[in-house]
Amino acid sequence: MVVRVVAWVALAAWVWLALCQGGFWRTGQRLPPRRTPARWPSVAVVVPARDEADVLPSTLPSLLAQRYPGAARVILVDDGSGDGTAAVAERLAREQPGLPLTVTSPPPVPPGWTGKLWALAHGVTVAGEVDHLLLTDADIAHDPESLVALVEAAGERDLVSQMALLRTRTGWERLIVPAFVYFFAMLYPFRRVNRPRARTAAAAGGCCLVRRDALERAGGVAAIRGAIIDDVALGTAIKRSGGRIWLGLAEHARSLRPYPTLRSLWQMISRSAYTQLRHSPLLLAGTVAGLALVFLAPPALTVAGALLRDELVWAPAAAAWLVMALTFVPMLRHHRQPVAAAALLPVTATLYLLMTVDSAVRHWRGRGATWKGRSYPG
Repeated sequence: MVVRVVAWVALAAWVWLALCQGGFWRTGQRLPPRRTPARWPSVAVVVPARDEADVLPSTLPSLLAQRYPGAARVILVDDGSGDGTAAVAERLAREQPGLPLTVTSPPPVPPGWTGKLWALAHGVTVAGEVDHLLLTDADIAHDPESLVALVEAAGERDLVSQMALLRTRTGWERLIVPAFVYFFAMLYPFRRVNRPRARTAAAAGGCCLVRRDALERAGGVAAIRGAIIDDVALGTAIKRSGGRIWLGLAEHARSLRPYPTLRSLWQMISRSAYTQLRHSPLLLAGTVAGLALVFLAPPALTVAGALLRDELVWAPAAAAWLVMALTFVPMLRHHRQPVAAAALLPVTATLYLLMTVDSAVRHWRGRGATWKGRSYPG
């Protein structure tokens, strides 16, 4: 009887998720309708970069080559790199004419700040009095019309953010990366983020166009200075201060950051998973139980019910598994992956469950989040 109840509860959960969780599984949230502005606003592109010498030759030229009718410049903030990032950036600017490039370095990181946000704040200061800031990561490559598309789509919005298309070349990337965006959208349904009156707020840090005055009204970068998940914190700060925000999937930006092994993907996800749960053991327990019920129980009970020939177990469990797979199909198509891979979502969810637990264990051991050679206690 307990097993039957679990199977039917899992099915009910998936029906609710599919119908009532903001259409999180839909991938139609692309840039809003574009309108050419009467006056092209000035834009500063701020790129915090730490040990990015390897990827910059593939990404920085795409920013310098932006075909933008208004005043625009690129500011690369060398965040204490030890691999010659600044020298590589300056060489690329000399080799390719385009938008002017400023390479700068911030003072030492003060207490209470993450390194990336301190570099970002320094870049915003160097930018001066511009209308918009495009905050983008060093691993993001932009199409030549990316900046124009963002500005035209922004309209009266204060923040326009796009989830860059992530790399899916290796087997591990193909298994884990589409689910990463899928789970993010499940937590922060894009359609709810984009509703002015909805409380849900988020952004995608790889590509954020923000009005300078809206950022100042929200307290500047200093308002989120200690955030590990800085993009969600930025979107929340802008929306809470009365700003209009928009989040969707990118059409003109893609990440070139390679995650060729399970270890590299594990580190990327586990570094912030427990932070997402506000370091709460109660939320961790609920998350583990929820993932087990929603993602693991349907395939397990489908097999068990079939072996036991109990239709009241395998039928609802199989239906739940089917709904799960169907909601994953649009994200797989967005990443140009085979639809059949949707059946493997429970496997990926199991890995995410283990990554989340590992993130909590790291926190309890006092290791905190680690990224680019820096550790944070949070």
